[in-house]
Amino acid sequence: MPENSGASQEKDKLKWWQLSLLGVACTVGTGFFLASRIAIEIGGPAILLDYLLAALGAYFVFDKLARMTAQTALEGSFRSYAKKAYGRWAGFSSGWMYWSSELLIMGSQLTALSLFSRFWLPQVPMWCFAAGFGALGLLIVFWGTKGFERMENVFAVMKLAAVVMFLVIAILVLSGVLTTDKHGPAMPGSWFPVGAMGIWSALIFAFYSFGGLEVVGLMAVRLKKPEEAPKAGTVMLLLLAFLYVASLAFVLVLEPWKSFTGDRSPFVIALADYRLPFVPHLFNAILIVAGFSTMTASMFAVTAMIVTLAKDKDAPPVFAARAEKGRKGRLPAIGLTAAGMTASVVFALLMPKSVYEYVTTAAGLMLLYNWLFILATSGRLLKTGIWGKVKQWAGIGLIALAVSGTWFHGVSRPGFFISLGFVAVIGGVTLIMRRQWRKEEGGQEARGKNKLSEQRFVRFEPEVYAEADQRQAGRDRYRGKEPGR
Repeated sequence: MPENSGASQEKDKLKWWQLSLLGVACTVGTGFFLASRIAIEIGGPAILLDYLLAALGAYFVFDKLARMTAQTALEGSFRSYAKKAYGRWAGFSSGWMYWSSELLIMGSQLTALSLFSRFWLPQVPMWCFAAGFGALGLLIVFWGTKGFERMENVFAVMKLAAVVMFLVIAILVLSGVLTTDKHGPAMPGSWFPVGAMGIWSALIFAFYSFGGLEVVGLMAVRLKKPEEAPKAGTVMLLLLAFLYVASLAFVLVLEPWKSFTGDRSPFVIALADYRLPFVPHLFNAILIVAGFSTMTASMFAVTAMIVTLAKDKDAPPVFAARAEKGRKGRLPAIGLTAAGMTASVVFALLMPKSVYEYVTTAAGLMLLYNWLFILATSGRLLKTGIWGKVKQWAGIGLIALAVSGTWFHGVSRPGFFISLGFVAVIGGVTLIMRRQWRKEEGGQEARGKNKLSEQRFVRFEPEVYAEADQRQAGRDRYRGKEPGR
């Protein structure tokens, strides 16, 4: 039985290319297909530079995370590394920071899915779509890790096929095979129509498109060869950078950049004017699949993180999964995920117009705060040369640039303050818990001293009694009595 169990576990291990594919599935979603519209609206055609900078920043982060994984693969990934580097407070705050960011991402994805669905049924309220997609996602999470991986692999192929299909259609348009009566493809009059401030403000949405690499970090512990984690991440990010920049470049050529307004995907808008009546509908369906995929990945990450926190006593123990109970052992954690999803649906109901921009910005910022944690942790755990330090500080600089850019635009500024609220709450709870941990450590230290004293007493107690018996026997003999009477 143990041999069969070991063989089964080895069979379930991932190859590096499977992790890369899983990374693409977890990353490509509404953060790219819909949030890119906000980036274009703020930064104009120059957002291509933002996506290149974001790809570079994401590479610096994942490179450090992958190297820590290759050095020591730990369950909990970046959270466990933060705890190892700085202590329990760092693991606690990093874990809850990530949990909060994924919760916001989940709400952002649900809102985006509702917007995509209203392309066909505009009269249906957003919360109805959000509730339906959320319930379906919870079923997949309940199905378990294997089911999640199977679904994500299928979704990854569909997403890549959608982007490739768009690139092929764009090439056919540029070559004159496909035409429109309204306007033809044309290069933007200026690639920097809103100046440096627009590029700076839009950078957060480019970074948000790469959100999901943390899930890859959590799954990297299941690699057959953990030392191949850097290779998996590099291939994944190179593929994403090419697809993002190439497809957005075609979007900006097919349609004037000022046309990308409202709540539709820029890809659907770019294809709407050409003589392909079925393609916008097909592409919208694929966008829903992509959004549902990343939403499910967020649900999986939220559930896995709360279980890890509970096992480490950084969350109520009721959320810790129990292997002997199978899927039922994860029900409390899934229930908490469902509660967070319900809050997201209510939020979408109360703020149907502005919720996506606000939540997306806040989610992107919370994600970047966690990336800063990863980079800071790597500085303590990895022995690196000058080039390693350059990559670490270059990543920190790019993230700081993206965070500060949200201050200067009305669309992203509210999301910045929402993220500060989450950070303040997590920071306050961490301070309270640190005091509690110190009390527990003091109590454990006192109990340890008492136990040591008891052990010493027990150790020397027989000798004390033996010596007393000998003295009593001597006194008895002196008095002419038999010893012991």
